[in-house]
This record gives sequence, structure tokens and C-alpha cells, in this order.
Amino acid sequence: MSAMSRSQASRGRSSRDSNLFPLDYWLLGAALILLSFGLLMVASASMTVSDKLTGSPFFYVQRQLFAMSLGLAGAFVVFRVPMQRWQRWGPLLVFAGFLLLLLLLVPGIGKSVNGATRWIPLGVFNLQASEFMKLFMVLYIAGYLVRRQDEVIQSFWGFAKPMLLLVLASVLILLEPDFGTTVVMFASAVGMLFLGGVVLYQFATLMGLAAVAGVLLVVLSPYRWERVTTFLDPWNDPYNTGFQLTQALIAFGRGEISGVGLGNGIQKQFYLPEAHTDFIMAVVGEEFGLIGTLGVILLFAFIVWRAFQIGARAELRKERFSAYVAYGLGMWLALQSFINIGVNVGMLPTKGLTLPFMSYGGNSIIVACLGIALLLRIDHEGRVSGNPEDRPGGRQWSLV
Repeated sequence: MSAMSRSQASRGRSSRDSNLFPLDYWLLGAALILLSFGLLMVASASMTVSDKLTGSPFFYVQRQLFAMSLGLAGAFVVFRVPMQRWQRWGPLLVFAGFLLLLLLLVPGIGKSVNGATRWIPLGVFNLQASEFMKLFMVLYIAGYLVRRQDEVIQSFWGFAKPMLLLVLASVLILLEPDFGTTVVMFASAVGMLFLGGVVLYQFATLMGLAAVAGVLLVVLSPYRWERVTTFLDPWNDPYNTGFQLTQALIAFGRGEISGVGLGNGIQKQFYLPEAHTDFIMAVVGEEFGLIGTLGVILLFAFIVWRAFQIGARAELRKERFSAYVAYGLGMWLALQSFINIGVNVGMLPTKGLTLPFMSYGGNSIIVACLGIALLLRIDHEGRVSGNPEDRPGGRQWSLV
């Protein structure tokens, strides 16, 4: 090809690219694939149970579609809001989150399921305050790091103030109880503080105290201790305490490399408890095998990598709030997906934590959609304001 032809082709590609709305379509595509595949797996995993409990095989599918509709509508609204406004609204949102968590402690307001009071009934929808608190805490910590970065770096009190708020939120969520959400929220916020420049010995001290508190929470709680001991040897009591984990492992074993085929799984048919929620990955493993399991893991890894890349580009543009939000969302999605998948494959003790974008659960779906919308907004603002390589000391970031 001649130099003139190459130049014309390059101009043609640039013209086509300029006609596209400035957006990270790779990130959007990965999230939509997980949402769509999750809906398919919820349908496959829930039809038998749904038919028995409600008389309609599509009951859970319809509710999942409703949650996805709310999530996508909410994502559109969130995407339209500039990041500067989210920075101003951070303290108000975290205050609203605390009010919702406190409402759950008022007798007669919270809805209890399986011994946990985590939901506030709102007619056709049950609001789970702890799910939204994870998102609100990311926005608040990001704003705090921008406002008080020097104080965070130079004084213990600057580090301690957000930690006190984080501990209070964790205590309220533990009272529900919801240990998994507490771990994800706490770890994500602490990770953001570390990236914000907190003194290393303060961070190490906090991690030590958090580890001791976590061990005490497990040891002093009979049901949590039972889960840990069961995780170490689920086959010791496969028909009682180890039933859920052993059934999940059987599902993965039946799937082998390529799976038994969509809809042909057996474990979801009253063998594997919570197949359409916490253990949906086991259904993926049985019906799509190792190939399907690795595909889902790679999609989550891609989204997390994309989040950190968006954060790095925002940092190059000196947009520190946007950078911290992207890092926080990336850590949150990474931790929650890792814990859920780790529980499914027997790497971690059994914990009631949904798989983002895929598990049945309206609040989880909505909050995951809102998180992706924030990442897309950060990326969009960067594309509109200019490329990092045009700035002093910047570098070029490729699309993939």
C-alpha cells in the first residue's frame, strides 16, 4: 500500500472514530455481556425452584429483568451527572446510607430472610441499604482524599477520621448481619486510603487490627466458625454442614471441560441451595464447563483492569476524585467477584455474597450498573477534555 493510500485509510478511520459518541465501548460491552449471560443463567438455575415455590417458572427471571431495567435506567441517569457533582454529593449520600442502615434497626421496618434483616420493603421492590452503602462509601472516601490528602499523609487524625466512619458503617452492616458485604466495603475503602498516600505503618497497624477483629468475629460466632471448619473439610459432613459446598463441587466436576449444555444441569434441581443467587457460578461450571467458567473470570478481570486503566488516565489529567472513584470501584468489583467465585470453587468459606452482574438480586444488579456508569462517565469526561499524551509528562493509552 502506498503512503498516500495509508494516509487516506488513516483519515477514514479517524473520521469514523470521531462520529462515535466518546465512550469506552469495550467496558460497556463486557458489562452487558455479563448482564445478559447472568440473566440466561438465572433462568436456567431458577426455573425448577421458581415453579415449585411460586407456580411460575419465570418468576425470578421476570424480577431479574425488572431489576436490570431499573439498573440500566439508573445507569443512564448517573452517567449524565458530572463527576464534580458526585464529589459534592458524597457526604450527603453517605449520610443517607447511614440513615437507611439505622432504619433496619427499627422494629417492624426491616424485612428478614433466613435470619438476616437487610431489606426495607418498598412495595414491588426491597431496598438493601448495605449494597448502596458500598457505592456511597467509595464516593465519600474519594472526595475525602481530595479534600484532606495532606492531612491523610501527614497526620494520624487525618487517616483516623474516615476510618471511624467506616467502622461505624461496618458495625451497622454486621448487625444485619452481613459479614461478606462488610469485608468488601471495608477492604475497598482501606485500599483507597492506601492509594491516597496514608503512612505505611498506620496502614499496617490498621490491617493487623482488622485481621484480629475478623478472626474474633469468626471464632466468637458459632455459625461463622462452622462455615470455616466445613470449608476445610466439606466431605466430613456432606449431607449437613458441608452440603452446599459439596454440591457445588459436584457441579463443577460434572461440567468438566465444555459442560453438559445449557439447561441440562442437575445440581440446580433441588440439590444445590441458592443456585440462582450465591452459587450461580457452580451452575455455569456444570453447564458450560471450564471454558464457560474461565470466560466469566476473564470478563471480570477485563472490567477490573479497565477500571484501573480509567483511574490511571484520570490521574494523568490531575482529576484525583475521578481517579480514586475508579480505583475504588475496581477494587470493589475485584473483591466481590473473587470472594463469590472462591466460595463456589471451595477456595474460601461459604459466604452469602452475590456475583456482580450475574446473581439473582435486584440491589446487586442495580448497584453494579451504577458502578459501571460512573466508570463510563469518568472515561467520557477524559475523552471530551483531551488525551493524556497532549499534556506535559503524559503518555498514550491505547483502547485495548
